[in-house]
Amino acid sequence: MPILLLLAHPRPGSFNAAIAATCRQTLTDLGHQVVFHDLCAEGFDPVLPAAELHRSANLPELIEQHCAELTACHGLVVVHPNWWGMPPASLVGWVDRVLRPGVAYEFLPGDSGAGVPLGLLGGKTLLVLNTADTPARREADYFGDPLDWIWRRCVAGFCGMARVERRTFSVVVTSTPAERAAWLDQARRVVADLFPARPTAPAAIPA
Repeated sequence: MPILLLLAHPRPGSFNAAIAATCRQTLTDLGHQVVFHDLCAEGFDPVLPAAELHRSANLPELIEQHCAELTACHGLVVVHPNWWGMPPASLVGWVDRVLRPGVAYEFLPGDSGAGVPLGLLGGKTLLVLNTADTPARREADYFGDPLDWIWRRCVAGFCGMARVERRTFSVVVTSTPAERAAWLDQARRVVADLFPARPTAPAAIPA
């Protein structure tokens, strides 16, 4: 099964782009099929139109494609900066439009949305790698790390994902080349830990 990799940063040369490239290469080296989307470069429209709200809506072909890729993947790797304690709008919009009822979750019979839904993404692993320009201690003490709640509780928990891992690399704006190299190595190692090499089929024995 493929791994779905999402990058949400508007600048092609960003450190987020370097993280995503490292993840992509690591997954490929481990024998995984990678489905990669640079949401900003692809011009993904984050606005959820009213026509897509209903479960049985006739979706645009692109959204159907993203939904199918999410359903088919073994794991989801998301790379983004921390902006205002949130992911960038491109990624928030991807969540709005792709994590749909019938794709990512399903309300139980008789539940109009007031209860806890049935998550449909069970068995999938979520890895979130995000950058920040706030020191970790200040982030925790002053802001409370809202990104952890968003990804671990509001997204993965709601959709029934089996495992969630998250790493934050900071402070990026003042980081040195050595620090960035170490962070990329951390990204490489956590990807390899969560998505180990695919076993290769034994060679056929000639008759």
